[in-house]
Amino acid sequence: MLLSLDGATVRFGGRAVLDAVDLDVAEHEIVCVLGPSGSGKSTLLRTVAGLQPLDAGRVVLDGRDQAGVPAHKRGVGLMFQDHQLFPQRDVGGNVAFGLRMQGTPRGGQSARVDELLDLVGLPGARGRAVASLSGGEQQRVALARALAPRPRLLMLDEPLGQLDRSLRERLVVELRELFGELGTTVLAVTHDQGEAFALADRVVVMRDGRIAQSGTPLEVWQRPADAFVARFLGFDNVVEATVGATTADTPWGPVPVPGGSAQGPGTLLVRPAGVRLVAAGEGLRCTVAARTFRGTHVAVQLQPEGAPRLEAACALRDAPEPGDVVGVCFDAAEVVVLGAPDAPSALGARAVVKDPVAG
Repeated sequence: MLLSLDGATVRFGGRAVLDAVDLDVAEHEIVCVLGPSGSGKSTLLRTVAGLQPLDAGRVVLDGRDQAGVPAHKRGVGLMFQDHQLFPQRDVGGNVAFGLRMQGTPRGGQSARVDELLDLVGLPGARGRAVASLSGGEQQRVALARALAPRPRLLMLDEPLGQLDRSLRERLVVELRELFGELGTTVLAVTHDQGEAFALADRVVVMRDGRIAQSGTPLEVWQRPADAFVARFLGFDNVVEATVGATTADTPWGPVPVPGGSAQGPGTLLVRPAGVRLVAAGEGLRCTVAARTFRGTHVAVQLQPEGAPRLEAACALRDAPEPGDVVGVCFDAAEVVVLGAPDAPSALGARAVVKDPVAG
């Protein structure tokens, strides 16, 4: 493993903001750490970078314990959300900064700067003033500066957080391609699940300083570990249930479950795509409370009598109007049994995946 955290713990005022975290990152892997504000994700990044000392545990980078190793000697690259470019230096001067600190000869610096500016889509920009750059261009310069010294590990803190959505969506695709081309090992922190799922080989979801779930983007999306992860990912159709062999008893009535689901008390997730609208006289009777256009579909909020609201995903042409009365049935293929209410999940378990290069 290129990076290992073993029992990494950081306390502020007696409270553990990073709580005995175990995490492995393989060489050439892209890992994105997700979580709400205060979950510990930025503290994790700062700990690896050497900007935040540990109260317990250790950080091992390329087989070497980093205890006592200052940030500038760890051989990692770090890019912050606000870019932190040097305004008094032009683009070339910013990109070359780390190379100068390494003692790279001037000729090598110039060639590397040109190579990286081409790579990030800013050929010929070395003489431009930082103030003349757009937000997206500044982001590219910050990335080139972080990559210039050829770090063993590149760490990104909310790398696209200050950009508008269309630019973020375009840049995240470019970053994924760039990191694949370079074989860069990346540890990124973001609160944007779409950004993380588009960029990462593996997603790590944090809660209260601990790891709630780790897996490929598809694994995390398809099978959230618990109700917290499901709700963090934007799924609101989550209720406690008693699961049987083929159906679960829920506040919405009987809901079909996939075969082989764990039986007994549990928590049920019904994806919006699994909430099917039928005629008002069939299934669960609901009143349409609201609807929201989401671009690819319409999110319809449904209020059953005496039960929690449901969200359904409908095609625009099929979406009912607020106030309409409809029936609801459920698709077992879109139902996930999350586990017993309040049961511990993968918290504290080592989050690791096979080296994607080694297979």
